Amino acid sequence: MGFFDLFKKKKDSAEVVATSEDQAAAQQAQEQAEEQHTEAQKEELSSGLQKTKEGFFSKLARAVAGRSTVDADVLDDLEEVLITSDVGVETTVKIINRIEERIARDKYMNTSELNAILRDEIASLMEESHSSQQDMGLEVQEGTPYVMMVVGVNGAGKTTTIGKLAAQLTKAGRKVYIGAADTFRAAAIDQLAVWAERAGATMIRQEMGSDPASVAFDTLKSAVANGADVVLIDTAGRLHNKIGLMNELTKIRNVMAKVIPNAPHEVMLVLDGSTGQNAFEQARQFTQATQVTSLTITKLDGTAKGGVVIGISDQFHIPVRYIGIGEGIDQLRMFDRHDFVNALFGEGK
Repeated sequence: MGFFDLFKKKKDSAEVVATSEDQAAAQQAQEQAEEQHTEAQKEELSSGLQKTKEGFFSKLARAVAGRSTVDADVLDDLEEVLITSDVGVETTVKIINRIEERIARDKYMNTSELNAILRDEIASLMEESHSSQQDMGLEVQEGTPYVMMVVGVNGAGKTTTIGKLAAQLTKAGRKVYIGAADTFRAAAIDQLAVWAERAGATMIRQEMGSDPASVAFDTLKSAVANGADVVLIDTAGRLHNKIGLMNELTKIRNVMAKVIPNAPHEVMLVLDGSTGQNAFEQARQFTQATQVTSLTITKLDGTAKGGVVIGISDQFHIPVRYIGIGEGIDQLRMFDRHDFVNALFGEGK
């Protein structure tokens, strides 16, 4: 081996070491950025739930003030705290019963343990909502559009939720089509058009008063022809005639299934969290009218009624997919029951 060959070999080795060090540094920087982003999201969630947190814990503090053990009186007060925090009667009874079972088993429970026990019980009651963080938790398959039909009463935040979801999906590189099948309100179509433009999504619309099923059909046909990844179908939110609503949603579903077998792959009900117990009634009405497979709870940042998330998820056995905690596009957040409970109770150990 000549001198120059030896020199070249040493140079190549040095370059390999430098490249490895650069890769390690880049990976470390990426991990730090991801960790900072996760922390920022946790802080934002905690801030978004601040009113619920303050209302719940001020009531809870009063319930256990001056008491050292969890007895029947504390449980009675806790029951009132949960019900007035919009957790719902059925879910509240379930939580109280579970705590009573723990007391019977352990023979003793002090009030300082109550937060940790409530945290565990509430998290266990809520449905798991995502198997993946990719594509906002949607199970998008290559070659066939993932179809989501979005239902909910007018004013619940349905159109805004569709717009924010579309924006986050297009940001992730997905081709999104939106079907304006709420043809009874011109304002709904116009608002959706604004959101579609902001999100970089394609919107399919017809004239006001058109057949909603026809809009859904055209949207899916166009989505398939143009290789869309996700289709979001907006629907009317009139609850004054449940039979009419049921027939309309059934017709839309049947028409979509003719274009894409098994469509819609998901029916998401959007509920306004600030309405408290009214959200339970809306959930009841819509689950009777059509099969609902996921939930989005909006407007949680402006209300102390965030307890509805716990009760609705438990009582209807439907996972909460997203929560809205602000006006920003990125403030439609994938729901994680453990993050939600940690935001309410503070980080647990």
